[in-house]
Amino acid sequence: MTKNEFLKSGYSRRAALRLFAAGGAAGLFAPHLLGRPAFAQTPPAAPTGRIIVGISQEPTVFNPLMAHIEVDDGVHFSMFDALFRIDPQGVIVPNLAAEVPTQANGGISEDGLNWRIRLRDDVRWHDGEAFTAEDVKFTLELITKPDFRAWRTTGHALLHDITVVSPTEITWRMERAFAPYLSFLTETFIVPRHILEKEADPNTAAFNQAPVGTGAFKWGKRIAGDHLELVANPDYFGEGPYIEQLIFKYIPDMTVLYTQFRSGDIDLVGQAYITPDNYEEARNLPGRVVTLVPKGSVESIYLNLERPQFKDRAVREALYLAIDRHAIIDGLNYGVPGMTETFMPLQSYYHNPDLPKHEFNLDRARQLLDEAGWVPGADGIRVKDGVRLSFKNSTTSGAHLREQAQQFIQQTFAEIGVEMTIENLPSAVMWGDFWSQSQFDTAMVGITYLIGADPDVTNRFHTKAIVAKGGSGSNNAQYSDAEVDALLEEGSRTFDPEARRKIYFRVQELIRRDLPFLPLFANTLVYGHKEGIEGYVPNGNTRTESWHAAGWFRA
Repeated sequence: MTKNEFLKSGYSRRAALRLFAAGGAAGLFAPHLLGRPAFAQTPPAAPTGRIIVGISQEPTVFNPLMAHIEVDDGVHFSMFDALFRIDPQGVIVPNLAAEVPTQANGGISEDGLNWRIRLRDDVRWHDGEAFTAEDVKFTLELITKPDFRAWRTTGHALLHDITVVSPTEITWRMERAFAPYLSFLTETFIVPRHILEKEADPNTAAFNQAPVGTGAFKWGKRIAGDHLELVANPDYFGEGPYIEQLIFKYIPDMTVLYTQFRSGDIDLVGQAYITPDNYEEARNLPGRVVTLVPKGSVESIYLNLERPQFKDRAVREALYLAIDRHAIIDGLNYGVPGMTETFMPLQSYYHNPDLPKHEFNLDRARQLLDEAGWVPGADGIRVKDGVRLSFKNSTTSGAHLREQAQQFIQQTFAEIGVEMTIENLPSAVMWGDFWSQSQFDTAMVGITYLIGADPDVTNRFHTKAIVAKGGSGSNNAQYSDAEVDALLEEGSRTFDPEARRKIYFRVQELIRRDLPFLPLFANTLVYGHKEGIEGYVPNGNTRTESWHAAGWFRA
């Protein structure tokens, strides 16, 4: 898929939203998870061979309901199923459910409060037990248990009166209408009741290190620090699997990851893909297929707003002015990424194109700090009320382009009297409590803010989503604004796309004003795989290249 083709898919999503507004939503939902693509080659009749996916961070969280990062998703999507999934065009399609509930087909009541889900009757867990509505009920209730370390409770906490009508039917009532909930359910993988209900503490269950799902692949073995092997589930109810083994190979150094793709040691480059500095060479490699795919993620300097250095908005504005984004995009990343001023993907119907444009201006940055009372000390570092304008910046060790960007930004910050020290960490440490509990000063991160194609960002920006303050979500910047909170609540209750668009345009204006993160660029990923691997389709609405590994095979 080329960049232009992907952007055209954004138009399809926009058209779909307008159909929804016009009452045509019932026609948007495909009858199957994914119809068999029209590939040039025919998949094998039985699973054969293996595909090795190279990844730069190690998957470590295997219970899909627990707090995890993007790289874990490849395992989750391969081993588990959700009620629904979202396809590359942003359309929600059935997975474990037999159909997508809508107001038109009676699955969702007119007021959006009563839901009825009909399930498939041909699904079995990897251990042979039948999948039923009891598993769905157990999963939804487990997520909101106070002691369970859930990844995401937003939306799920609104459910009441969850009722198993039959093995293939479940109903519930929402405390209030929540428009994004269908999208949330596309990333809510169902776990087995018959295994986890026996555990005194699901946080420490043996299941978490050797999970059992319903997906196209079953748990094989894990060699910590090296690789993870999944094996074909021959009894899978959906398409595929067509390969016997799916292997995720952990290669923490991005340069080595690319070298192994070039040499053929890996078949497909996964998170964090081919670095932009290698794009020109990679696309000319014989026997390789390399494509650019705009993603929903934004690379940024993420600020911990509870640190005293960042309480002052003038400081955040000055730091943003002191970042030469054009040099970072064109010089370090070879022009591959795109400019952005917001968390909303450029291809989204809800993207606000009229936000203030960034300017690289060191004189203006110094002026802002002077006016705000940040005075250079004897060592040249600015100070105000006993607080030095000094902080650490962290990211994953081995990401060489990020490390180069850190060093570049460090130098320009020093020119305005700001001290940024670099303290990078192994991925398991970086994305553990250090990140989730907001223990960092600043972080260089790439974040996907949306869930599926829905514009709701309650999980990232609502005050109640600050985990470090007892909330539930991923508001790791600890951002809090009363107007943003109110808008997010209104947006989650609003089903009309045009009305929602106005709401999320305003949210983007406020976030751009407050700068809880400093945008560097909108990610364009460089995907690469060997020629002869069929069935591989990028999906910008998910966080993983392996969202549908069930459909992969070798020609």
